[in-house]
Amino acid sequence: MARSASESLLEIGQLLKAARKGRQLTQEQVADMAGISRPRYREIEAGSSAARTTTLINIARALGLELMLIPQAMVPAVDALLRPHDDLDDLPAFMAHPDGDENV
Repeated sequence: MARSASESLLEIGQLLKAARKGRQLTQEQVADMAGISRPRYREIEAGSSAARTTTLINIARALGLELMLIPQAMVPAVDALLRPHDDLDDLPAFMAHPDGDENV
């Protein structure tokens, strides 16, 4: 079932807020770096207002992120790559030393 536009806006806003807090930035700082006003950024982060693609790209880059479009069929694969790997039996192939011993 497809998400409603308001659900998508809320999800985008939550992702932006988490990224902003993770980088210990204020809304004012992100807005300045993205070239928009703080009230406009606040609306986007709150999910109460949509933004143009160029605005989202500028916000993402201000947060050290890159906005990408991927085919919907690839979403499960991308989600799997981004999921934390707590299970030691299912380590990503790119880990050189899964046991954490760098001197092996």
